[in-house]
Amino acid sequence: MESNSNIIGVRVYTFVDNKNEDSSDSWWEKLCLRCHQEDSSPSWQPSWWSKVFPFPFFSTYRQTAQQLCIIMFFLLSWGILYAELGESVGLNGELLGMTILVISAYLVGWLWLKITTLPALIGMLVTGILFQNLNIIHMTDTYRKLNQDLRKVALVIILTRAGLGLDAAILRKHYVAVLQLGLLPWLVECIAISVTSHFLLGLPWIWGFLLGSMIASVSPAVVVPCLFRLRDVGYGVSKGIPTLLLAAAAIDDSISVAIFAIILNAMFAPGSVTFNIIKGPLSIIVGVVCGGLWGAILAIIPEKGDVYMVPLRFLALFLGGLFSLFISSLVGWSGAGPLAIVSSGFVAALYWEKQGWPVNKNPVSNIFRILWIFFEPILFAFTGAQITISALDPEVIKMGAICLISCLVLRVIATFLVSFGCGLNKKEKLFIGVTWLAKATVQAALGPAALDLVNSGQTSGILPSDEEKHSKALLAVSVLSVIISAPLGAILIAITGPRLLTKGDGNDSKNLEDGDIGQRIDTQL
Repeated sequence: MESNSNIIGVRVYTFVDNKNEDSSDSWWEKLCLRCHQEDSSPSWQPSWWSKVFPFPFFSTYRQTAQQLCIIMFFLLSWGILYAELGESVGLNGELLGMTILVISAYLVGWLWLKITTLPALIGMLVTGILFQNLNIIHMTDTYRKLNQDLRKVALVIILTRAGLGLDAAILRKHYVAVLQLGLLPWLVECIAISVTSHFLLGLPWIWGFLLGSMIASVSPAVVVPCLFRLRDVGYGVSKGIPTLLLAAAAIDDSISVAIFAIILNAMFAPGSVTFNIIKGPLSIIVGVVCGGLWGAILAIIPEKGDVYMVPLRFLALFLGGLFSLFISSLVGWSGAGPLAIVSSGFVAALYWEKQGWPVNKNPVSNIFRILWIFFEPILFAFTGAQITISALDPEVIKMGAICLISCLVLRVIATFLVSFGCGLNKKEKLFIGVTWLAKATVQAALGPAALDLVNSGQTSGILPSDEEKHSKALLAVSVLSVIISAPLGAILIAITGPRLLTKGDGNDSKNLEDGDIGQRIDTQL
């Protein structure tokens, strides 16, 4: 096993295999090995493949076929819509441009991940920004509405995976630590963002809290792969720190989306302000209860021996999540939808585990992972495509960056202070604070939400020009948070992990996490 000093290399945070460092390898071959890895299990390929496309200068046949499948699926989707809608999605249509954007974002993200090992979502986001500012795409109101709906579908996938990833055994045994790490740092950063954005960006208090509830969310898309790399070589496993952080991150995401939806609904919903405020806590209760009931129903319907059990359970959970999000928004109880999605996933996974499916390693979770492969580039590319650099206020960017960086530092300090009684030493507390820096998925999904409402003609009761200004500031800061914190968080997790965490084999059961629980880390990405 490599020493700590050799773990962080040119690839930032990939644990490099010794064979890739053989001095006899050419620099070109080493570069290719960053993008192309050998298959993890025996695979088939045509007899001519290795002659025409030798490894590692080209991907293996299996990996190439996977990439081609994904690209074909995007193109087939466009073809289906073209057959139905005709000229509006033709070779000069907007939908084709959006399809090219998504495919490009996927490929750029994949290449970005392989070469830098930083999260692919950064490359996808930058691709969207470039397409918009180079005038490669242009979205009218019709396709802007499609964009909104696709982001909602992505949000359902994010929240469902958060629910499926919650391990009831960990929550029961260490619920205090999970709630401490999942709620208190979030609350501190939310308030800090609200205050600083009010004074630095000039946002009204309610808009400041809307921004704070969104920015305070941690991104599993960044945190999880980084933690798994550390876990695979034993760092923090003896205390189950990766498992604890994954559970806390799911709580963090759930509360962030729910509070954001409640505040946004209170701002833009017609009717009594008092009623809208009271409706917030009621939305939380309604969402948790309804979601829990739906999850319990999925334990008995479909019948567990049904040959079509896996696709039926997936469809029930996915369509139930879509129903919760869209209907709760339609009836003005937006805060209930996100919590119902998380609750249904958690309760369903709890019952499915009793039937023999491990938490977040069941076939339904695998389908959601595959679905996320398609919706990740859609989410980040479309979010980036809403940023027009020439229209940005330099003062908003400058003050937004100051606001974000100062609050990130405050969150690290707050996490260190509030993690008392968790059985962690000072170095481990500091590592958890660093882990909580990364932002991405929730910010991309919710960043344009206020601007969508303003563009659709809804009002929060202030001047339309001010609403547009504030909503654009929210979008700019949300994108800025991804660009700043996602790579920063990934790099710091990789650098500090081997230095702050104890390396063990996961057999130490005397500390915060028993070794057996520490080994139950899900494979959520």
